[in-house]
Amino acid sequence: MIRFYFHPTPNPAKVALFLEEAGLPYETVPVDTSKGEQHAPAFREINPNGKVPAIVDTDGPGGREARVFDSTAILLYLAEKTGKFLGAPEDRPELLSWLMFVGTGLGPFSGQAVHFQYAAPEGLAYAVNRYRWEAERHYQVLNDHLAGREFIVGGSYTIADISAWGWLARASRVLKGAEDPLASYPEIKRWFAMVDARPAAARAKVVGKDHAFKSVNDEETKRALFPSNYSPVA
Repeated sequence: MIRFYFHPTPNPAKVALFLEEAGLPYETVPVDTSKGEQHAPAFREINPNGKVPAIVDTDGPGGREARVFDSTAILLYLAEKTGKFLGAPEDRPELLSWLMFVGTGLGPFSGQAVHFQYAAPEGLAYAVNRYRWEAERHYQVLNDHLAGREFIVGGSYTIADISAWGWLARASRVLKGAEDPLASYPEIKRWFAMVDARPAAARAKVVGKDHAFKSVNDEETKRALFPSNYSPVA
């Protein structure tokens, strides 16, 4: 059984999509990051970095319980555990490269673009432009790569597609103000429509919908989400 520590944000969405695609039995454990539950000692034992997603596999290597944190690590672990969505062995270098492209580039820059466009104080135009333009640059790199390709890596659907879907599903937030955020990236738009139409994607989108996550952006939320912006309490 997989215990899946979840909040309805892009990185957990990737893991939800994999679990639904693979048909793995799992239990969703809500972690309300707006309430600061990611900082609780019990959760820090699962992810010392205090982030979602994280999983605990009760039947890990050697039959022992295993924790895995970071969405890219989780996707690799689950793909190797199940033997699914890893692509052909000869495509392994490309698979790792595109997973890291999403995990260290497209994802973080998209996240910072969202932060500075929606959450940061006014008057930070340099930061807004920096992260928005870098997010757009990453979109263009992926768009160019997808020309003439059905999937990101090789000839089959892999965890690279699953990983990219998580953040590209939030393109309207990343590219704030765009009426059709993927219009300038037709190859991504075509590819995204294909992934998003999969039955597992529809199921992944409703994971956690039965839990009432906090939606009020008050002072508690800001301190929970951005603790490094505040001086430690004496």
